[in-house]
Amino acid sequence: MAHATPAHREWRVTGMDCGSCAAKVRGAVERLPGVEDVDVALMAERLRLTLDETQTPPDRIEKAVRGVGFGIAPKGARPEKPKDGFVLPDGAFPDDAESSKTDSESEENDEPAEHAPSSWIKSSKGRLVIGTGALFAGAWASRLVVPAEIAHWAFVLATLVGIVPVAQRAFAMTRAGMPFTIEMLMTIAAGGALVIGEPEEAALVVFLFAVGELLEGVSAGKARDSIRALSKLVPKTARLEMGGKTREIPAEKLQVDQVVQVRPGDRVPCDGEVIDGTSGVDESPVTGESVPSLKEPGAEVFAGSINAEALLRVRVTKAAEDNTVARIVRLVEEAESARAPTERFIDRFSRVYMPAVVGAAVLVAVVPPLAFGLAWGEWVYRALALLLIGCPCALVISVPASITSALSTGARNGLLMKGGAVIEAAARTTHVAFDKTGTLTHGKPRVTDVSVLSGSEDDLMALAAGVENGASHPLGQAICADADQRGVGPAAVSGGRALPGKGAEASIDGVTVSVGSPRLADERGALTEELRNRVSALEAEGKTVVIVLRDDVPQGLIALRDEPRADAADAVAQLRDLGISSVMLTGDNPRTAQAIAEGLGIEHRSELMPEDKVTAIRDLTTDARVMMIGDGINDAPALAAAHVGVAMGSGTDVALETADAAILRNRVTDVPAKIRLARATMVNIRQNIAIALGLKAIFLVTTVLGITGLWIAILADTGATVLVTMNALRLMVFRPSGAFATTGRASRDAGNARPDRSSATT
Repeated sequence: MAHATPAHREWRVTGMDCGSCAAKVRGAVERLPGVEDVDVALMAERLRLTLDETQTPPDRIEKAVRGVGFGIAPKGARPEKPKDGFVLPDGAFPDDAESSKTDSESEENDEPAEHAPSSWIKSSKGRLVIGTGALFAGAWASRLVVPAEIAHWAFVLATLVGIVPVAQRAFAMTRAGMPFTIEMLMTIAAGGALVIGEPEEAALVVFLFAVGELLEGVSAGKARDSIRALSKLVPKTARLEMGGKTREIPAEKLQVDQVVQVRPGDRVPCDGEVIDGTSGVDESPVTGESVPSLKEPGAEVFAGSINAEALLRVRVTKAAEDNTVARIVRLVEEAESARAPTERFIDRFSRVYMPAVVGAAVLVAVVPPLAFGLAWGEWVYRALALLLIGCPCALVISVPASITSALSTGARNGLLMKGGAVIEAAARTTHVAFDKTGTLTHGKPRVTDVSVLSGSEDDLMALAAGVENGASHPLGQAICADADQRGVGPAAVSGGRALPGKGAEASIDGVTVSVGSPRLADERGALTEELRNRVSALEAEGKTVVIVLRDDVPQGLIALRDEPRADAADAVAQLRDLGISSVMLTGDNPRTAQAIAEGLGIEHRSELMPEDKVTAIRDLTTDARVMMIGDGINDAPALAAAHVGVAMGSGTDVALETADAAILRNRVTDVPAKIRLARATMVNIRQNIAIALGLKAIFLVTTVLGITGLWIAILADTGATVLVTMNALRLMVFRPSGAFATTGRASRDAGNARPDRSSATT
């Protein structure tokens, strides 16, 4: 029988609190036949895999996950309450009464965080903490009023009540092929303590374990909150204009080209273009930019930004699932799957570490009594404590907790990175390569000079505008805009085509008209000495020159200039202070490139075709760690060739999809900010690993020496996990831009740089 083609399937898994939880979900499904490419994202609560349904049906996947204590539901369905009542970001799952909502209701609101938050006290974990704590306190109190023999059984009862649900999960995971779990170690340790006559310690360990699990759940929830908060930026409803009337509809139902009204104080419900009204818009919720941006007809607005002053009418340009906020959330969630090399190493290490500790515990329990005749009870007790220390929870979560916090902080500051691997690579950056137009410059050149060789200026602009009409290139758009301002209509053309890196051409009245760089004119034998001198004079002023050819006969010159971004020189200075070298890669001519580079204090390479940029990046990557910053379609190959490709937020969708990271605010200074965030994250990761391994190492030694016991051991485990998570959450308040004091030299002569690129630029 022929096998069906394996299909990609995705579920939402609830109840995962730490890296070990994700490992349990992964272990529960990856052993099943027909299952491949298992990806479990802890913070996104996502299980994704490739499944051959002829070998394993989807319901068997769900049964396996439920079997180890987690909730699972197909993507888009209502989240399922975990079997053991794991804590969610809002404190707990909805009460059972809420779970009876209709499917239609749940479809409209499938996020658990959207429900009215319940207290952690109402969750199963919360109730377990209260119950075991009350029993433990009661057992201690009973020692004051009843004989010790009776009080002994009170501690036994407290231990059994707390350990039963833990033991159930332990045996479920053992059946799934995962015997080395913290639940199994806890069960053995608590049971062993009862056997050797230490019920007080056993009860205390069970209580502390319950508290630790509750804290882990709350900590994980805090980290998830920051990501989910992004999706709440977009309002639920929009004021849609239809048939001369306005009515409210769900924002997710908006379609491209519909028109919505955005009142002062309202959040913009979509990505769109202002068609009527002038107002200041606060884009800080999306980009982190604190200064309101003036929006006039023709300006773009982001979903989630706040209209501050006057009524705006906005035409929808992107569907809800493709708007800026949705893309940010998607990038952050998908980024979790791109694990850092350090994280992969920790995973491999933990798989060896835990069995090794279990083996050491067995030796500690057996060797001293057999070899040296020491007391069995004492050494078994030490071995049980050693077992608890052996759980690698803190170590496993040390990297993803930091990565998740960094991704969230970056998203709030307009700095997107597609995963831990990107963060680690960015932290190691030694060289940054910049595209020029649209990156170091605004990408909005304007015509400064029109020099006619044949006919009138209007005739020349009509030819040029005809060839460039509908162009996506900034120079072509600038030429068309200037012609429009002059009241000159574009000439009628046919057979238009782009000349990559050189310009464009089309047929006008049966004659081929080209608009391109001096290099194009030179290749076609049209660049006379006089023309060359005119071009040189204009380029020396930092201008970009295009030549209009008619049947390869020069008709005139058009010079354009693009101003550098105000913060470009500052960004280069900041990178220099971080020990990072910068280079500008441009297709523009050497004179213009030099004029810009000198003003910014940056090295440059000019007259580069798109493939030349890739070659330049590959040359740099042979002995350096390179980050490439670009915004255009023709930057995509270079972005892919660099160790880290970063797209400017105003760049094309192709650049954004190809890049490893993105900058939403179009600030060049966000490049060093991104690197600072990456470096801070790697420092945080190293701190977390030191905390996790340091505490383990200390208590391994003290336990074997008999200095510390069971309850200290469980504190070493759950305490380390909580410490690591809380340390990672410090990144949530890190300010990538605020960490650098702007230097005086950063603003030097920024206005003197006159960057631009011709049709020859890429």
